[in-house]
Amino acid sequence: MKVDAFDFVLPQELIADRPAVPREAARLLCVGEAISDRHVADLPDLLREGDLLVFNDTKVIPARLRGLRRSAKIEVTLHKNISADTWHAFAKPAKKLKPSDIIVFGDDFTALVAEKFDGGEVALAFSVAGPDLMEKLMLHGEIPLPPYISSMRPVDEQDRDDYQTIFAKDEGAVAAPTAGLHFTEDLMARFRARGVESVATTLHVGAGTFLPVKAEDTDDHKMHSEIGILTSAAASKINQCRENGGRIVAIGTTSLRLLESAADTNGIVHPFHRETDIFITPGYRFKAVDLLITNFHLPKSTLFMLVSAFSGMDKMHAAYAHAIDKKYRFYSYGDCSLLYPGS
Repeated sequence: MKVDAFDFVLPQELIADRPAVPREAARLLCVGEAISDRHVADLPDLLREGDLLVFNDTKVIPARLRGLRRSAKIEVTLHKNISADTWHAFAKPAKKLKPSDIIVFGDDFTALVAEKFDGGEVALAFSVAGPDLMEKLMLHGEIPLPPYISSMRPVDEQDRDDYQTIFAKDEGAVAAPTAGLHFTEDLMARFRARGVESVATTLHVGAGTFLPVKAEDTDDHKMHSEIGILTSAAASKINQCRENGGRIVAIGTTSLRLLESAADTNGIVHPFHRETDIFITPGYRFKAVDLLITNFHLPKSTLFMLVSAFSGMDKMHAAYAHAIDKKYRFYSYGDCSLLYPGS
């Protein structure tokens, strides 16, 4: 399909630079047979006993680093962990780097450019590894807010809390699974009282999620891979829910992509622990997910393609036009939607 088919015009003032307070006060656009305006706090009333929420427990790390290659300033954003001391990263300006260069980020904290790839991507071998590397990132790194937020204001300490879900547990993401940002402990208690259970998956979201689609046709776009983990216990709980007639509700496109990667053609979910580069566009047959809770996505992005596949392209264009008209807040810190599958 032509990528231009997924374009729309978003007024700059609708891009949120801070989350709603409290988080469940964010607005919720319900997109089913009809389109209706609600709030995240209404979600427990919109689900039913026996449904299962599937969330992503990945934890965002301070993956953006600023350093020096001799006198040249270099900024890198880590996006995929390769080993205890090595990450793939996007570098700016990448043209200043070549293999064997050393980037200095702080005292006793450097990285060797082990390899250089196309598209401004490099492999960095750090001078420390494992927990010591994570300690250095916490000290020298910053939360890698998406460019549409960081271009509006500086990243600050508040973002270390705001850009983390209540489910965050497994360190490794460089972008938040943003649908989960709307959930609070009080809201989860209301789900449990309703008879709606939850289960954790892990997909370490990479910085590739922010890369623009440069191809003119979706067939020519290559997704960056991300590490996904679905345990046997989680898979069993998901399959049991379906057997009992409950609905699988993915909290975010990351959970959905992992579930669809782990499902067979009969919709049975299997344990999963490997990379996935699944790219979902209209025409895809969903196997494992019945409902999707997700934020509003960028024009011509792979995620707007995904929601168009889930609910229908015409329906999603109409829903986004409604959201823009009603001044919903967009993107990572913005409002969200509850999507029903298209016919």
